[in-house]
Amino acid sequence: MSERVRVRRLTHEEGQALQRIVRRGAGKSPGSHVRWRRGVVVHASAGGNSVAVIAQLAATSPDRVREMIHRFNESGMASLDPQWAGGRPRRITTDDDAFIVETARTRPKKLAQPFTRWSVRKLAAYLADNPTRVVRVGRQRLHEILTESGITFGRTKTWKESNDPQRDAKLDRIEHVTDKAPDRVFAFDEFGPLAIRPTGGACWAPRSRPQRLRANYNKLHGVRQFHGCYSVGDDELWGVVRHRKSAANTLAALKTIRARRPDGERVYVILDNLSAHNRTDIAKWAKRNKVELCFTPTYSSWANPIEAHFGPLREFVLNNSDHPNHTVLTRALHAHLRWRNANKRSPELLAAQRRERARTRAEKQHRWGRPTKAAA
Repeated sequence: MSERVRVRRLTHEEGQALQRIVRRGAGKSPGSHVRWRRGVVVHASAGGNSVAVIAQLAATSPDRVREMIHRFNESGMASLDPQWAGGRPRRITTDDDAFIVETARTRPKKLAQPFTRWSVRKLAAYLADNPTRVVRVGRQRLHEILTESGITFGRTKTWKESNDPQRDAKLDRIEHVTDKAPDRVFAFDEFGPLAIRPTGGACWAPRSRPQRLRANYNKLHGVRQFHGCYSVGDDELWGVVRHRKSAANTLAALKTIRARRPDGERVYVILDNLSAHNRTDIAKWAKRNKVELCFTPTYSSWANPIEAHFGPLREFVLNNSDHPNHTVLTRALHAHLRWRNANKRSPELLAAQRRERARTRAEKQHRWGRPTKAAA
């Protein structure tokens, strides 16, 4: 007489898992109706039921019940998961996917192709006829492979790395003064050129009927420069509109900064390396009046904390504007400065500052000074 087919002794974890599968039912069982029915068969066999009884309970054949039990005895809970098979064999392997992604990220010029960027059609044609690895793939599937690999069709961006031999020393000094004495740290820079012309922007309007600005072909008002000063400790921004950048205008701005701390203690001013900023007379004045000029490295305007505060000026004063002359523009600038200093924690203001900070340097969540090193 043949031995009775029965499931092996279940572990405590297996018993609990089978109870959950059976109680949830076919509709709520994760994995499909197949997983639930296999769980019912194994659970019933563990309860001492015969193969014939289990076949009636699961509405299947006794041979199929025996197969399920043998598979569970060999593979455990993994045997409950359906292993779908069939269909046409894969024509594109995992190595082909990696080659497609690598080719898409390589400039066509490097592969001796007479264009500067790939289109989906050109990439598919190159993959089907190249000396390295021939991959025949349709344009739709090619697009899906690139999307699954996180490759999108985006705009290229430029970047500059500072070539200043004193880059680290300057960044260290800026970081030191902003951390140790923020209430005595100021920043200075010019914002411009400010031209009188209609500037596009965004505003509320009826759907498909945007507000329109006039076209301007003749620019007869010249340009101006906003000389801005920023107090890091007080989070205040002020400045004046000048006709041009010059050493005299720079010195006048530094004097307003010095007047903010009339106690005679040393103050620190962060500014860039413009020739109008490092004149001999400015250096002598700064030494006499206990003003330390902390210059940013070349190509490192992001190291100046005032740069982030020029973004709201552009967004809230210049964008979507059509100022008739520089007098009106200057009044609008100063009106915004008064509102800005009275609403320093406005969400819209902080959001505009973050966008400007990200625009001047792709440095998510950094302030200024030396970038934070990535964790090992």
